[in-house]
Amino acid sequence: MRVQPFVLALLLSLVVLFTPAAGVPAAPPGTDKVVHLAVFALLAVTGRMAGIRAWPLLAGLVVYAAASEVLQALLPLGRSGDLLDGLADVAGAVLGIGLYALFDRSRTRAG
Repeated sequence: MRVQPFVLALLLSLVVLFTPAAGVPAAPPGTDKVVHLAVFALLAVTGRMAGIRAWPLLAGLVVYAAASEVLQALLPLGRSGDLLDGLADVAGAVLGIGLYALFDRSRTRAG
């Protein structure tokens, strides 16, 4: 049961990261960086909720971020890999793990 949110977040990330360019709605500049940050923060939080330890989760998300950018550049999606998107992904993963740690610490103190 705890793993379901992580699986859903992973499926969402696949849609967000690999939708062909023609299917991506127009948005103000920089919006894609916010989306990347939010998606990877969600993956990190739900991954921690699923019981994945922080360091292995972070390592896996960094590899996923790099692989997704390489695949975006190589697959015929009309998209390009972007180092800044990858950095936003990693920042989101770190943010999500940090937010989970803060929430978990607060919950432990309150309980």
